[in-house]
Amino acid sequence: MTDFTRRNIIAAGAVAAAAAAANSAGAATFGNPDRPAQGRVNLSNPIAGQEPGPQNPALANQFPSFQDPPATDVAGMDLFWASFNNAHKRIQDGGWAREVTQADFAISEAVSGVNMRLGPGGVRELHWHQQAEWAVMTDGKCRITVIDADGRPAVRDVKEGDLWYFPPGLPHSLQGIGTSGGEFTLVFDNGRASEFNTLLLTEWMAHTPPEVLADNFGLPQSAFKNIPVDDLWIYQAKDPIPPLEEVQKAVRSPDGEPEFEFTFSMGSMKPTRVTKGGSVKVVDTRNFPVSKTIAAALVTIKPGGLRELHWHPNADEWQYYLKGQGRMTVFNTGPRAQTADFRPGDLGYVKKSFGHYVQNTGTEDLVFLEIFKADRFQEVSLAQWLACTPPELVAQHTNMDPNLIRQFNKARWDILPA
Repeated sequence: MTDFTRRNIIAAGAVAAAAAAANSAGAATFGNPDRPAQGRVNLSNPIAGQEPGPQNPALANQFPSFQDPPATDVAGMDLFWASFNNAHKRIQDGGWAREVTQADFAISEAVSGVNMRLGPGGVRELHWHQQAEWAVMTDGKCRITVIDADGRPAVRDVKEGDLWYFPPGLPHSLQGIGTSGGEFTLVFDNGRASEFNTLLLTEWMAHTPPEVLADNFGLPQSAFKNIPVDDLWIYQAKDPIPPLEEVQKAVRSPDGEPEFEFTFSMGSMKPTRVTKGGSVKVVDTRNFPVSKTIAAALVTIKPGGLRELHWHPNADEWQYYLKGQGRMTVFNTGPRAQTADFRPGDLGYVKKSFGHYVQNTGTEDLVFLEIFKADRFQEVSLAQWLACTPPELVAQHTNMDPNLIRQFNKARWDILPA
């Protein structure tokens, strides 16, 4: 045996012995970086992981990844979970609304959200906002009215899966129609925007001198003697809802229809990408031109599927979970990584360029919206990036076989199957 061969055997034996000693001492194992130690796998005494103190099991059981985080989670991170489920409802005759703004969800700087329901004939009174309003119908039907800055009105009926977008300052109204009315979620392109501080028709008229109202509308002051002194906000209309064509004819302007369509049928569009693991529908200014400050993606992940490791380079991501059950880990510098669980009605938030994935942890399709304060949807895939980087360079970073790296797919998957 040569000295070279003998040295190799001795070195290999030393490495094996060191590895065995490290494992027996509870040092890092595969899937547990262990620096700093986090996760139940690090417990040498299981009693240390018990929770004998006060608990709310109904709440705690909704968050298994908070109660027992993966060992790959590390350090802390701003809370990126919120929910409409625990937001206070404002209920009035005609419907209700609840909101999650930055006041409730500190990390959400870019956008805020409102979940609203209008019963049959329920009206969200004529109003406007300083922010743009993007909306998705999640149940039933609704009638919207709007007028653009050139005095061109539009009236449309929208159904489940449809969107609308009103640029800042354009006045509009919403009304539930059909036998069940409609439910929808609004997104404003400002995290501090609130549904409770909109500019309302009733409030403006109530706080304008009667003689000014008379001069403005060319009517006697007595015509305004019964205007409300309190806002309507949401109210129940007493009159039957006329057919759409009748209303459109009544409001028709000699200047015609607005330049851009304010509604879009996301429900009927073909998916932008389909894989064995699910699908993605992207809606931005390329197919919904009026929506200049909000881009969106509707993501469907089949059971066991994975929204691949990725990030968005141009905007924060606000997520709204519609169906199913999922888990997301968010990665930041530090390193910091944290995992949270999501169910219908929950909201997630990922800051611009933070790495993340979303995994379906349930038995039915996981469906959620990704919302961005941007005109275009942009995404970078980790697997695609590494597949399009020289294999030897990637191998030096990962200690992987370059031949395995060459098997990475150069096309973006978006959704991976189980």
